[in-house]
Amino acid sequence: MAKNLVIVESPAKAKTLKKFLGGAYKIEASIGHVRDLPKSELGINVENDFEPKYITIRGKGEVLSKLRKEVKSADKIYLATDPDREGEAISWHLMHALKLDNKKAMRITFNEITKTAVRKSIKEARDIDMNLVDAQQARRGLDRIVGYKISPLLWKKVKRGLSAGRVQSVALKMICDRDDEIENFTPEEYWTLEVTLGAEKVEFTAKYNSSDNNKRDLITKEDADRVVNETAEAAWIVHEVKNGSRVKKPSPPFTTSTLQQESSKILGFATSKTMMVAQQLYEGVDIKDEGTLGLVTYIRTDSVRVADEAYENAKNIILAMFGDAYAAPERPLYKTRGRTQDAHEAIRPSYVERHPDSLKNSLSRDQYRLYKLIWERFIASQMSSAEYSVISVKIRAGGYMFRASGSLLKFKGYLSIYDKNEPDKETDVKIPELTPDQPLTLIRTKPEQHFTQPPPRYSEASLVKTMEELGIGRPSTYASTISNIVQRRYVTKENKIFYSTELGEIVNSIMTQNFEDIVDIEFTAKMEESLDKVEDGDLEWKEILRGFYKQFIEKINEAEERIGEIEVEDEETDIKCEHCGRNMVIKFGRFGKFLACPGFPDCRNTKPYFEDAGVNCPVCGGKVQIKKTRKGRSYYGCEHNPECGFMTWNRPTGETCPECGGYLVEKGTKNRKIVCSNVQCGYSKELPNNGEPEHLEAQG
Repeated sequence: MAKNLVIVESPAKAKTLKKFLGGAYKIEASIGHVRDLPKSELGINVENDFEPKYITIRGKGEVLSKLRKEVKSADKIYLATDPDREGEAISWHLMHALKLDNKKAMRITFNEITKTAVRKSIKEARDIDMNLVDAQQARRGLDRIVGYKISPLLWKKVKRGLSAGRVQSVALKMICDRDDEIENFTPEEYWTLEVTLGAEKVEFTAKYNSSDNNKRDLITKEDADRVVNETAEAAWIVHEVKNGSRVKKPSPPFTTSTLQQESSKILGFATSKTMMVAQQLYEGVDIKDEGTLGLVTYIRTDSVRVADEAYENAKNIILAMFGDAYAAPERPLYKTRGRTQDAHEAIRPSYVERHPDSLKNSLSRDQYRLYKLIWERFIASQMSSAEYSVISVKIRAGGYMFRASGSLLKFKGYLSIYDKNEPDKETDVKIPELTPDQPLTLIRTKPEQHFTQPPPRYSEASLVKTMEELGIGRPSTYASTISNIVQRRYVTKENKIFYSTELGEIVNSIMTQNFEDIVDIEFTAKMEESLDKVEDGDLEWKEILRGFYKQFIEKINEAEERIGEIEVEDEETDIKCEHCGRNMVIKFGRFGKFLACPGFPDCRNTKPYFEDAGVNCPVCGGKVQIKKTRKGRSYYGCEHNPECGFMTWNRPTGETCPECGGYLVEKGTKNRKIVCSNVQCGYSKELPNNGEPEHLEAQG
């Protein structure tokens, strides 16, 4: 019988550990948290110095009963929950729920689920780190107080079901503020002037830079015309030529935040999907003929540190794949922004030698794509820099100066394996060999009008990046924060871009006017710093709650008096109710939007709501609607279904194929194009908007 019991959070993690810890170890899973604050009440005794009231989570009785039996027969118990604050708190709750003592139960942590790391952690078993636990208790307490005090106010004043989280309220404000900024933006005119010049039968382009060596912008058409006219007959002379070189260093290996950002931009994954798939890779995947293996290191980290062994393995792979010149001459050392948990590592492959293609048959499509991204980023981070030769030319024409610049890639370095970013603008311009005082020929001028643009709306990637830069929340919480504001319908996401809704603007207005500290970015960032101090043992965790609660509860009482009832009207449609003739309205339910009669409760008619795709059915002429399968995947179907059987996974454009008469659809994800739905035809053309996706992101 096994004398040692190891308790982890998930069955997948337990399955992976069994491969490394022979028959002397029994591995069981707690299935996440076993204790928490009660849902039916605040659960924090304010009168008794904010003492939390923890209860067994409903449904965990059977799990705890099984664990108690295993505990009785074990000589040693190892608590192997995740290596972060929340993981430490789960282990602490297990200590209490199972009534374990420090002599028998010990805490172990590992950043990768490999035989070496797991066995090493057992040798280095320790007591529960109460500083980590208390930092988690402080965060949980703050979030509970904010949520359980403000949410009922929103229910009473606006509508039931609303919530106001501490971090999600700041994220909502960021999106609302950006929408306001765009709405109130006043475009300003400006002009650019590009010229095509000739040098010994070789053409190249240059751009207007300044007047008489002073930077002078072209604001109006008159400004641009003046430069065009005054340089039309002028001598164009090379004024200065500078040749040089530059290096482009690789990016560091992934942290939680950068993985979420890059996964969103390159793979099109939502942050929640990124974390779900990454968790699967960390906890373990069944590999053909080998069993279960954890393929990446711990995925909740803000460190870019790399273990010595991982660095050496990466270096050997680089030497074998590319040669000596591609390995970094010195070991790369990356700096992390702000505070990091340096006990952690960056996100990297647990087994660096496992090339993504060797695992492709054992992974799902999403697992393979994410693992490949992590593997390539990590290998690239340990490679040599890319090298460019660059040229910068100043050209004089009359009293005006023009500039041309370009670059040539001399050595690819890390770009050989990880070239995910947009190409450098300089590489778009090819510059011939030029010398000072060399005369040039003006071939054509191209003045162009522009208008300043407002800042772009937030995507998931840019929202995560900004939250991290501002110190709002922690990267491990970004996915749940974003999911909350979408599920509460405070924001909508269209083509991966966030827009605030009327409901979101109302909630944000209430929060901004009545709880300025909660939505204040600087205040929220300082709160994170306070939690870090608790983790370091420099601040008692209840001190945070004491300092926060007094002023907060006063604002709750003031808001109760100040805020009147706010009515959020349902969006009316032109669809008539078959029962009573009223125009039906759009409502939101558990599974999304649906149509309901506004005559409720007298009329209880409801029906599914399908968004109009904006084109007519190529079969019967009816409206094409955006529908979803039972698994949530989007498709396009006719409103007259089932009488009309038209259906396609790709968005129809409403156009007819000029070659065969079939209907055209948009196809592709990153490099989109318009193709004929008739696969026998083969007709295709580029999208007129340069490939920017116009379709809804497919779900599932």
